[in-house]
Amino acid sequence: MKIVDVKTYVLSTPLEEPFSFSMGWVTKRSTMIVEVLTDDGVSGWGESLCHGLQPPEIAQTIVEVALKPHLIGQDPEDVDVLWERMYNLTRPFGQKGAVPNAISAVDIALWDCLGRAAGKPVYKLLGGAYRTKVQPYATGFYRVEGKSYPADAIAEAKRHMAKGFTAMKLKTGFGVEDDIRYILGVREGIGDGPKLMVDANHAYNVGSARRILKAIEGAGIHWFEEPISPEDIDGYRELKTLTNIYLAAGENEFTKIGFREWIARRAVDILQPDLCSAGGFTECRKISALAQAWHMPVIPHVWASGIGLAASLQFLATIPPSPLALKPIEPMLEYDQSSHPFRQDLIHGAITMRDGMVDIPDAPGIGVEINREIIEKYAVH
Repeated sequence: MKIVDVKTYVLSTPLEEPFSFSMGWVTKRSTMIVEVLTDDGVSGWGESLCHGLQPPEIAQTIVEVALKPHLIGQDPEDVDVLWERMYNLTRPFGQKGAVPNAISAVDIALWDCLGRAAGKPVYKLLGGAYRTKVQPYATGFYRVEGKSYPADAIAEAKRHMAKGFTAMKLKTGFGVEDDIRYILGVREGIGDGPKLMVDANHAYNVGSARRILKAIEGAGIHWFEEPISPEDIDGYRELKTLTNIYLAAGENEFTKIGFREWIARRAVDILQPDLCSAGGFTECRKISALAQAWHMPVIPHVWASGIGLAASLQFLATIPPSPLALKPIEPMLEYDQSSHPFRQDLIHGAITMRDGMVDIPDAPGIGVEINREIIEKYAVH
């Protein structure tokens, strides 16, 4: 089997109701997806993480100009070799950010090819599944103009609970006192039952984050995600000694090299690599292995279309509990509930929650079929 073509598609559409988080306003949902075609007639699909403020054309250009010429004619089964070649080729100009985002999309597509060719889900090729279903937590709670907080967040939380969610994550980072009132208000409004996490998207410095952590310690918060900048590993280590709330981070880190210091220095309690950003299956399984060696839990970041969602479920199947025990602490699925016009349509609505859990697809490759009509509908030409 040989690679005969690598195609890229930028999908984008405006949002009827823009929303904000600590870094700015999201006015459209976009992504960059990759299709790898082989001479056996097998196509594989991958996705590059596109944050709310990130132009997807950056990753598209990297694939088309820097990576594609080195992939044509290669054997997709040499997936590890191809990953290292792509990384080393781009190392002088892209060890973090959009370049590993782009490599991630290609790598996911290569594994999807291998799974489809073998007639097996990717998790089987990676060594098998520790679980066949996973507990999701609802990500949402972005700020919308004209709404009142925490009242509207409490209403949103109750909608998620009515759907069967037992865990959810609040978007914070709108000011120290605002966040404290908001978090405490939501907890009071929904009661002690649901698992509640908060995410500041690195809005604060150590001092500000410390004030929030101290103020919310009685609210039963499961983890505080990205309270400070991803560059400040020492700051995370300092905060970790001051609170019983788990600290989580990793969506803005890349590759085994980037995660090496986070793991070796035990900077956080929970690592959150994003499959569509940190290096795809090839690299994220190495990050997972490093984390396992240091007994650190991995709960991936997920903020993608249906392709990234399906691929992330395949990765989640392979993450060992830390530690493996009679009643292990299992990873969870970040299940984005914010507005996304083509997330589910792109995969024919294949992924849903049932009885508070999400099944891991067991069809070949990433386990879903791609709707080409949706690609054409939302493609940026």
